[in-house]
Amino acid sequence: MSVLKYLFSKSFLKTSFRIIITALLFFLILVLFLRLNTRHGDFIVVPDLIGKNIQEFESELNELDLQYIISDSGNYNPEFKINSVLDQLPKANSKVKQGRKIYLTLNASDFEMVEIPKITRITVRQARKTIESLGFVFGEIEYVDDIARDEVISISHDGNELNEGDFLKRTSVIDFKLGNGKQ
Repeated sequence: MSVLKYLFSKSFLKTSFRIIITALLFFLILVLFLRLNTRHGDFIVVPDLIGKNIQEFESELNELDLQYIISDSGNYNPEFKINSVLDQLPKANSKVKQGRKIYLTLNASDFEMVEIPKITRITVRQARKTIESLGFVFGEIEYVDDIARDEVISISHDGNELNEGDFLKRTSVIDFKLGNGKQ
């Protein structure tokens, strides 16, 4: 029997037809199974949780069958209430599936405490860059007799002298005593 005759024989055509039907049925069952299991097309719109406190966003997310994870609460923003939502991921109005986790960043209770680095006996220019990079505010300057002009002699906050290693809240105002170049 030649190959061409075999390709058009009844047994080959029946077998080919059965294979094609079986593959199509398998594909249809797979598509239906995936559609039901993955809830394709079913989604929930993520609510805007920014500024809401724990009780408010917890009840709202429970109603929508969404889970939440508090991912961070190290930053403090004075424009928001304590323990209110500063940021969320996925963002508001995103479409997600039921049971999805929403990652929330909460507002801390106050500014974090930052360690004072070595500021004395460096120039005021270096000191300003250092304290501003740490989140402190450059305060008033007072000149005192010292041979080194514009060199930091001491620093203080609210009249209390600060030393290297002390802790102070971020955004605190630091005042400087600088040398005036006179002995």
